[in-house]
Amino acid sequence: MNNPCIAHRGWSGKAPENTFSAIRKAIEHPDIDMIELDVQMSRDGIPVLMHDYTLERTTNGSGPVGAYTLQELKKLDAGAWFGEEFAGETIPALEEVLQMVKGKKKLNIEIKRAGGIYHGIEERVVALVHKYEMQSSVIITSFNHETIRELSRLAPDLKRGLIIYGLPVLVNEQLEATGATILSMCYPYLTKEFVYPLLDRGIECIAWTIDNPEHMQQVAMIDDRIAICTNNPDRWFNLQGRICRNC
Repeated sequence: MNNPCIAHRGWSGKAPENTFSAIRKAIEHPDIDMIELDVQMSRDGIPVLMHDYTLERTTNGSGPVGAYTLQELKKLDAGAWFGEEFAGETIPALEEVLQMVKGKKKLNIEIKRAGGIYHGIEERVVALVHKYEMQSSVIITSFNHETIRELSRLAPDLKRGLIIYGLPVLVNEQLEATGATILSMCYPYLTKEFVYPLLDRGIECIAWTIDNPEHMQQVAMIDDRIAICTNNPDRWFNLQGRICRNC
Protein backbone atom coordinates (compact mmCIF):
# COMPACT_ATOMS: atom_id res chain seq x y z
CA MET A 1 0.00 0.00 0.00
CA ASN A 2 1.29 3.47 -0.85
CA ASN A 3 1.39 6.33 1.63
CA PRO A 4 -1.52 8.75 1.24
CA CYS A 5 -0.68 11.88 -0.76
CA ILE A 6 -1.74 15.35 0.36
CA ALA A 7 -1.43 18.27 -2.07
CA HIS A 8 -0.03 21.16 -0.02
CA ARG A 9 -2.00 24.39 -0.57
CA GLY A 10 -3.48 22.63 -3.58
CA TRP A 11 -1.08 21.48 -6.27
CA SER A 12 1.09 24.49 -5.47
CA GLY A 13 4.04 23.28 -7.52
CA LYS A 14 1.96 23.77 -10.67
CA ALA A 15 -0.33 26.68 -9.77
CA PRO A 16 -0.42 29.55 -7.26
CA GLU A 17 -1.01 28.25 -3.76
CA ASN A 18 -4.45 28.34 -2.15
CA THR A 19 -6.19 29.27 -5.41
CA PHE A 20 -8.93 27.68 -7.46
CA SER A 21 -6.37 26.64 -10.09
CA ALA A 22 -4.18 24.80 -7.58
CA ILE A 23 -7.20 23.09 -6.04
CA ARG A 24 -8.62 22.15 -9.44
CA LYS A 25 -5.34 20.53 -10.50
CA ALA A 26 -5.34 18.47 -7.30
CA ILE A 27 -8.97 17.43 -7.79
CA GLU A 28 -8.23 16.22 -11.30
CA HIS A 29 -5.46 13.79 -10.32
CA PRO A 30 -6.87 10.44 -9.16
CA ASP A 31 -3.91 9.56 -6.92
CA ILE A 32 -4.12 12.66 -4.71
CA ASP A 33 -5.99 11.64 -1.57
CA MET A 34 -6.39 14.99 0.15
CA ILE A 35 -5.96 18.72 -0.44
CA GLU A 36 -4.43 20.89 2.27
CA LEU A 37 -5.31 24.58 2.44
CA ASP A 38 -4.87 27.50 4.82
CA VAL A 39 -7.76 29.52 6.21
CA GLN A 40 -7.85 32.98 7.77
CA MET A 41 -10.73 35.41 8.20
CA SER A 42 -11.68 38.62 6.42
CA ARG A 43 -12.61 41.78 8.28
CA ASP A 44 -16.28 40.94 7.84
CA GLY A 45 -15.85 37.47 9.31
CA ILE A 46 -15.64 35.30 6.18
CA PRO A 47 -13.16 32.38 6.18
CA VAL A 48 -10.81 32.82 3.20
CA LEU A 49 -7.81 30.97 1.80
CA MET A 50 -4.40 32.52 2.53
CA HIS A 51 -1.22 31.25 4.11
CA ASP A 52 0.66 34.39 5.10
CA TYR A 53 -0.85 36.79 7.61
CA THR A 54 -0.08 39.62 5.17
CA LEU A 55 -0.87 39.90 1.47
CA GLU A 56 2.40 40.98 -0.12
CA ARG A 57 3.95 37.64 -1.10
CA THR A 58 1.07 36.09 -3.02
CA THR A 59 -1.12 39.01 -4.11
CA ASN A 60 -0.80 42.56 -5.39
CA GLY A 61 -2.21 43.80 -2.09
CA SER A 62 -0.49 44.76 1.14
CA GLY A 63 -1.14 44.63 4.85
CA PRO A 64 -2.93 42.10 7.04
CA VAL A 65 -5.48 39.74 5.52
CA GLY A 66 -7.90 40.52 8.32
CA ALA A 67 -7.88 44.24 7.53
CA TYR A 68 -9.92 43.68 4.36
CA THR A 69 -13.51 42.64 3.70
CA LEU A 70 -14.16 39.67 1.43
CA GLN A 71 -15.28 42.03 -1.33
CA GLU A 72 -12.00 43.96 -1.05
CA LEU A 73 -9.92 40.78 -1.02
CA LYS A 74 -11.73 39.55 -4.13
CA LYS A 75 -10.43 42.56 -6.07
CA LEU A 76 -6.80 41.46 -5.56
CA ASP A 77 -4.77 39.40 -8.01
CA ALA A 78 -3.60 36.19 -6.32
CA GLY A 79 -2.05 34.52 -9.34
CA ALA A 80 0.18 36.83 -11.37
CA TRP A 81 3.09 36.42 -8.93
CA PHE A 82 3.27 32.75 -9.92
CA GLY A 83 2.94 33.16 -13.68
CA GLU A 84 1.26 35.35 -16.29
CA GLU A 85 -1.17 32.57 -17.20
CA PHE A 86 -2.63 32.79 -13.68
CA ALA A 87 -3.17 36.56 -13.68
CA GLY A 88 -6.62 37.40 -12.39
CA GLU A 89 -6.86 34.52 -9.91
CA THR A 90 -8.94 35.61 -6.95
CA ILE A 91 -8.67 34.72 -3.28
CA PRO A 92 -11.18 31.93 -2.62
CA ALA A 93 -13.64 31.96 0.22
CA LEU A 94 -13.68 28.65 2.09
CA GLU A 95 -17.35 28.17 1.25
CA GLU A 96 -16.55 28.32 -2.47
CA VAL A 97 -13.87 25.67 -2.02
CA LEU A 98 -16.16 23.35 -0.08
CA GLN A 99 -18.69 23.59 -2.90
CA MET A 100 -15.93 22.85 -5.43
CA VAL A 101 -14.37 19.89 -3.60
CA LYS A 102 -17.40 18.15 -2.07
CA GLY A 103 -17.63 14.53 -3.19
CA LYS A 104 -14.33 14.69 -5.06
CA LYS A 105 -11.49 14.91 -2.52
CA LYS A 106 -10.83 15.02 1.19
CA LEU A 107 -9.74 18.32 2.68
CA ASN A 108 -7.23 19.28 5.35
CA ILE A 109 -8.21 22.75 6.53
CA GLU A 110 -5.41 24.44 8.45
CA ILE A 111 -6.72 27.27 10.60
CA LYS A 112 -4.19 30.08 10.86
CA ARG A 113 -4.59 31.87 14.15
CA ALA A 114 -1.86 33.71 16.01
CA GLY A 115 -2.26 35.85 19.09
CA GLY A 116 -5.71 37.31 19.55
CA ILE A 117 -6.71 37.64 15.90
CA TYR A 118 -9.62 35.89 14.19
CA HIS A 119 -11.75 35.40 17.27
CA GLY A 120 -14.54 32.97 16.40
CA ILE A 121 -12.92 31.53 13.27
CA GLU A 122 -13.30 28.00 14.61
CA GLU A 123 -17.07 28.35 14.91
CA ARG A 124 -17.37 29.78 11.40
CA VAL A 125 -15.30 27.01 9.81
CA VAL A 126 -17.25 24.32 11.66
CA ALA A 127 -20.55 25.87 10.56
CA LEU A 128 -19.50 25.69 6.91
CA VAL A 129 -18.33 22.08 7.16
CA HIS A 130 -21.64 21.13 8.76
CA LYS A 131 -23.63 23.16 6.21
CA TYR A 132 -22.19 21.06 3.39
CA GLU A 133 -22.27 17.84 5.44
CA MET A 134 -18.57 17.21 4.90
CA GLN A 135 -17.69 15.92 8.35
CA SER A 136 -16.44 12.61 6.99
CA SER A 137 -14.20 14.19 4.35
CA VAL A 138 -12.64 17.09 6.28
CA ILE A 139 -9.91 17.24 8.90
CA ILE A 140 -8.95 20.46 10.64
CA THR A 141 -5.42 21.16 11.88
CA SER A 142 -3.62 24.08 13.48
CA PHE A 143 -0.39 25.14 15.15
CA ASN A 144 -2.62 26.84 17.71
CA HIS A 145 -3.43 24.27 20.38
CA GLU A 146 -6.24 26.41 21.78
CA THR A 147 -7.90 26.31 18.37
CA ILE A 148 -7.86 22.51 18.39
CA ARG A 149 -9.21 22.40 21.93
CA GLU A 150 -12.02 24.78 20.91
CA LEU A 151 -12.83 22.59 17.91
CA SER A 152 -13.07 19.59 20.23
CA ARG A 153 -15.70 21.46 22.21
CA LEU A 154 -17.59 22.78 19.19
CA ALA A 155 -17.47 19.76 16.90
CA PRO A 156 -16.46 16.44 18.42
CA ASP A 157 -17.67 14.84 15.17
CA LEU A 158 -14.79 16.43 13.22
CA LYS A 159 -11.28 14.97 13.09
CA ARG A 160 -8.72 17.39 14.51
CA GLY A 161 -4.95 17.56 14.51
CA LEU A 162 -1.99 19.39 15.99
CA ILE A 163 0.70 20.78 13.70
CA ILE A 164 4.14 20.70 15.29
CA TYR A 165 7.56 21.81 14.15
CA GLY A 166 10.24 19.81 15.93
CA LEU A 167 10.18 16.73 18.12
CA PRO A 168 7.64 17.31 20.88
CA VAL A 169 7.88 16.16 24.47
CA LEU A 170 4.73 15.08 26.30
CA VAL A 171 3.09 14.47 22.94
CA ASN A 172 0.47 12.10 24.36
CA GLU A 173 -0.46 14.70 26.96
CA GLN A 174 -0.79 17.38 24.26
CA LEU A 175 -3.02 15.17 22.14
CA GLU A 176 -5.21 14.32 25.09
CA ALA A 177 -5.47 17.92 26.33
CA THR A 178 -6.59 19.20 22.92
CA GLY A 179 -8.69 16.24 21.80
CA ALA A 180 -6.54 15.74 18.70
CA THR A 181 -6.25 12.38 16.97
CA ILE A 182 -3.94 13.60 14.20
CA LEU A 183 -0.33 14.74 14.45
CA SER A 184 1.10 16.75 11.55
CA MET A 185 4.87 17.05 11.91
CA CYS A 186 7.74 18.61 10.03
CA TYR A 187 9.16 15.54 8.32
CA PRO A 188 12.85 15.58 9.42
CA TYR A 189 11.76 14.90 13.00
CA LEU A 190 9.87 11.69 12.27
CA THR A 191 11.52 8.48 13.43
CA LYS A 192 10.30 4.92 13.80
CA GLU A 193 10.77 5.08 17.56
CA PHE A 194 8.61 8.18 17.82
CA VAL A 195 5.88 7.45 15.30
CA TYR A 196 5.17 3.72 15.74
CA PRO A 197 3.52 3.99 19.18
CA LEU A 198 1.31 6.79 17.86
CA LEU A 199 0.26 4.94 14.72
CA ASP A 200 -0.37 1.74 16.64
CA ARG A 201 -2.86 3.44 18.94
CA GLY A 202 -4.74 5.08 16.10
CA ILE A 203 -3.13 8.53 15.88
CA GLU A 204 -2.91 9.55 12.22
CA CYS A 205 0.41 11.07 11.16
CA ILE A 206 1.14 13.59 8.42
CA ALA A 207 4.67 14.51 7.30
CA TRP A 208 5.05 18.04 5.94
CA THR A 209 6.21 19.51 3.60
CA ILE A 210 8.33 17.11 1.50
CA ASP A 211 9.43 18.09 -1.99
CA ASN A 212 12.72 16.19 -2.24
CA PRO A 213 12.15 12.64 -3.61
CA GLU A 214 14.94 11.23 -1.45
CA HIS A 215 13.28 12.61 1.66
CA MET A 216 9.89 11.32 0.51
CA GLN A 217 11.41 7.86 0.22
CA GLN A 218 12.97 8.09 3.69
CA VAL A 219 9.60 8.92 5.27
CA ALA A 220 7.74 6.30 3.23
CA MET A 221 10.15 3.62 4.39
CA ILE A 222 9.27 4.35 8.02
CA ASP A 223 5.63 3.31 7.53
CA ASP A 224 3.06 3.42 4.75
CA ARG A 225 0.47 4.89 7.12
CA ILE A 226 2.27 8.26 7.20
CA ALA A 227 0.69 10.74 4.79
CA ILE A 228 3.07 12.61 2.48
CA CYS A 229 2.21 16.31 2.25
CA THR A 230 3.93 17.93 -0.72
CA ASN A 231 3.83 20.87 -3.11
CA ASN A 232 4.83 18.48 -5.89
CA PRO A 233 2.68 15.32 -5.88
CA ASP A 234 4.14 14.33 -9.25
CA ARG A 235 7.53 13.75 -7.61
CA TRP A 236 5.87 11.39 -5.16
CA PHE A 237 4.02 9.52 -7.90
CA ASN A 238 7.29 9.02 -9.78
CA LEU A 239 8.60 7.07 -6.78
CA GLN A 240 5.72 4.60 -6.74
CA GLY A 241 6.89 1.02 -7.14
CA ARG A 242 10.49 1.92 -6.30
CA ILE A 243 10.15 1.87 -2.51
CA CYS A 244 11.13 -1.31 -0.73
CA ARG A 245 10.45 -1.26 3.02
CA ASN A 246 11.79 -4.75 3.70
CA CYS A 247 14.91 -4.76 1.53
